[in-house]
Amino acid sequence: MAIAVGARKRSRVNTHGVVFRSRVLGYLLLAPAMIYIIGLVAIPFLLALKFSLTDATVSNLNGERGFIGLENFTGLLKDHTFIAALKNTLFYSFVTALISSILGTMLAFILLAKFRGKKIVRYLVLLPWTIPIALTIQAWKWMFHPQYSVLNWLGKHSHILTAQYGIQWLGQPKPAMASIIMTNVWRNFPFSAVILLAGLTSIPQDIIDAAKIDGANWLTRYQRIIVPMIAPILFIGLLFNLVFNFTDLTIIYLLTQGGPGNSTEVLASYAFKIGIASGQLGKGAAVTLFLFPVLLLFSIVFLRQLRKREI
Repeated sequence: MAIAVGARKRSRVNTHGVVFRSRVLGYLLLAPAMIYIIGLVAIPFLLALKFSLTDATVSNLNGERGFIGLENFTGLLKDHTFIAALKNTLFYSFVTALISSILGTMLAFILLAKFRGKKIVRYLVLLPWTIPIALTIQAWKWMFHPQYSVLNWLGKHSHILTAQYGIQWLGQPKPAMASIIMTNVWRNFPFSAVILLAGLTSIPQDIIDAAKIDGANWLTRYQRIIVPMIAPILFIGLLFNLVFNFTDLTIIYLLTQGGPGNSTEVLASYAFKIGIASGQLGKGAAVTLFLFPVLLLFSIVFLRQLRKREI
């Protein structure tokens, strides 16, 4: 009896030891990711939140008056440039996400088909997303050049454009907005295609074959089978697209710098000009955080809908 009791005690001790070691190993594996998130996400966010509530500048990080509450945020509502940047951000983000999703879906179905050179095509499709953006912007600036634009040359020779000098892509408000949308879509839609392709390949072929036997056409299969099954992946892809677009600075800054006449100014570029170029850290931080509550609420609703679908 005593031997059995001792064996059970040793078994419990060994079990607790294994569980403890497993927990420690789990924490150790998570530590690099947590350090990365705390160092490059949490701390900068808290600093930005602190600066947004003060009148801090580059020359005086503590601010002349220190804490000023929501004065930076209320002041932005009276700033005409900020209002224009806010409207441009919403238009630019949603239009780009919509076009990228449509083109990404089409490309995913193309890559799903069987044809020769499929691996090479997949590699070429990913090039826009993998090439450094600074290099691609130089190519796009050449294509949008007022005198040597290849887009204008193609438009004239295909008789689509009738103007003698073509379109001033970066010199007029509407063409400039179209230019940054075009560039962003070209860069991001391969990412959408890859995400959708991963979802499409996870659908059991038996289900698709059964739907074909039942007489369901392609549109019916897409609406009734494919979309419901890959809805979580579609939600995540769209969420990433919107977040990337809302925070995009590189394309606008390198291509138009917000011009002409603030027609392509977005919150990210305006925050850079105010907070970094002008040195008004408090106001610049307020610009970057202005849409944070909206994006947070949007993300929570999105993820809750995603969880409901999974359940």
